[in-house]
Amino acid sequence: MTDERSWRSGRPVDLRATLGPLRRGGGDPTFRMGAAAGVWRTARTPDGPGTQHLRVFAADASVKAQAWGPGAQWLLEGLPDLLGAADVTSADFDPVHPVVRAAWREHPGWRVPRSGLVWETLVPTVLEQKVTGGEARDSWRTLVRQYGEPAPGPVGVRPPGLFVVPEPSVWAQIPSWEWHRAGVGPERSRTLVGAARRATALERTLDLPVDQVEAALRSLPGVGVWTAAEVRQRAHGDPDAVSVGDFHVAGQVVYALTGSMDGDDAQMLELLEPWAGHRFRVVRMIELSGVSKPRRGPRYAPLDHRTH
Repeated sequence: MTDERSWRSGRPVDLRATLGPLRRGGGDPTFRMGAAAGVWRTARTPDGPGTQHLRVFAADASVKAQAWGPGAQWLLEGLPDLLGAADVTSADFDPVHPVVRAAWREHPGWRVPRSGLVWETLVPTVLEQKVTGGEARDSWRTLVRQYGEPAPGPVGVRPPGLFVVPEPSVWAQIPSWEWHRAGVGPERSRTLVGAARRATALERTLDLPVDQVEAALRSLPGVGVWTAAEVRQRAHGDPDAVSVGDFHVAGQVVYALTGSMDGDDAQMLELLEPWAGHRFRVVRMIELSGVSKPRRGPRYAPLDHRTH
């Protein structure tokens, strides 16, 4: 049976820009994104696994959502927040800088998403710690396909190859050699196994005041400021969460705002300070602007944890 909902936002909705950060690479087995076919995503909700399909109708800026599985109703109820309805501070945002202002004008359908799924956001984020994006995406695909379950929904309607992420208890029991085969080093696997045992408490951070969420997330061994910020951006819908310690973000922000090729975290935070409360919003606008720091120097050589 298909559950459906139609939601009118009263503004444009840009599915690709809003939900793009929730997708972990083009081969993400929990996500499909297409211009005409809309967005397909899966989730392990508090009510169980679910599949969701979203399409935007530009004529009235409405979003039609369909969902399947035990988590269908939960996904439909969370649709407005997923697409930025909870991003109430956007009305107070003053872009100021030409790059940011142009991107804000060109992307009126973007808002900070709030998935409401902390554990499901934490897993791929931890997999991305201290490795390249390609390495992390390979690990995510491997583990979800091996330990997840096929997505709910009628065959022939949902795209083939969609999976729902495993339950936390399953992640906690993955043998060390399987982490190894998936290219995940012992530090990251240890972090995820430990966090899996506190998955219920992680979801309770959704009810905390914004200024308490980071401390709660960082109380987990192996979760630092970067990981906490990446989770807050996606799961909690925090428009101020800055990914300090990212390999690319500081340089990109400093270059976009000043033209300097030598930006670091300290400079980035100083430049973003006038936008306190909206700092992630500014970073995302810079990402969407297409302005990027020219690459120079040798590329990082990935570590192959499967060979040692």
